[in-house]
Amino acid sequence: MNKTLRIGTRGSALAMAQTAWVAEALEKAGHPTELVPVTTPGDQSSAPISEIGVGVFTSALREALIAGEVDVAVHSFKDLPTEPDPRLSLAAVPVREDPRDALCARDGLTLDELPPGSVVGTGSPRRISQLKALGRGLEVRGIRGNIDTRLRKVTDGELDAVVLARAGLARVGRLEVITETLDPQVMLSAPAQGALAVECRVDDVDTEHLLQSVLDDEASRVAVTAERAMLAALEAGCSAPVGALAEVTEEPRADGRVEKRLFVRGVVAADDDQLVRASVTGETTAAEQLGRELAARLLEARAALVSGPGQ
Repeated sequence: MNKTLRIGTRGSALAMAQTAWVAEALEKAGHPTELVPVTTPGDQSSAPISEIGVGVFTSALREALIAGEVDVAVHSFKDLPTEPDPRLSLAAVPVREDPRDALCARDGLTLDELPPGSVVGTGSPRRISQLKALGRGLEVRGIRGNIDTRLRKVTDGELDAVVLARAGLARVGRLEVITETLDPQVMLSAPAQGALAVECRVDDVDTEHLLQSVLDDEASRVAVTAERAMLAALEAGCSAPVGALAEVTEEPRADGRVEKRLFVRGVVAADDDQLVRASVTGETTAAEQLGRELAARLLEARAALVSGPGQ
């Protein structure tokens, strides 16, 4: 008989929903599971994420995994630090949800329909920089809280709109609140947004193989590998908020076969509410290299823009 896999998760509605999805997939494959809620420092703080730092939603889960209190940990991939933990294995990246951002506005308004002066809430410096760069005269206000808390600020009239990850709304069954799913050319999502990271201990080979065989999706893993490689390279040379999106595309070849390619685009904020954008395309097997190449292009373009002509 298969042992029961203890799956660690944050206790928020979104975290529980995405962990339940993982558990259901494992149960369908014949592996019993038990969800184990773990409180993280991020759940206990109301400070902006930019102040309390990356990893606040994942550190306690990882420690519970390392201590043997759980066998598996499920994270929102974008919350993980880019530096890997040698004690842990990224056993699976399941099929990714739609990574785009979503606008939830009063009166069913789209972004173009929001009048100048409208107050838009988001806790993300990445979203703030991209909203300001649109030049539409929107007032952007920082907010924290779960999905319901943020949406309530719109229904109560405190805000005209909020921007949230579409994936989170999908996982908690709230897609009906979206008034516009934002095109990546308008709002490029966070690296690994919409993806889950399923970890186990590096010495737990049986669990690693099980998670990989049941849950791992190659296209999703390749895409987020490129995005996070870009992020890791930028963290070394740029403190500005960044967005990234990688997609596996299929291109016809002369011999009639179809070749898979990886298209990666990124954006980084510069001075004066300006953005720098770049993109690269290459082999799916070169995901990390493409991410680093994209970061180098963005840093070069940003440096040229900030220094200005003749500087």
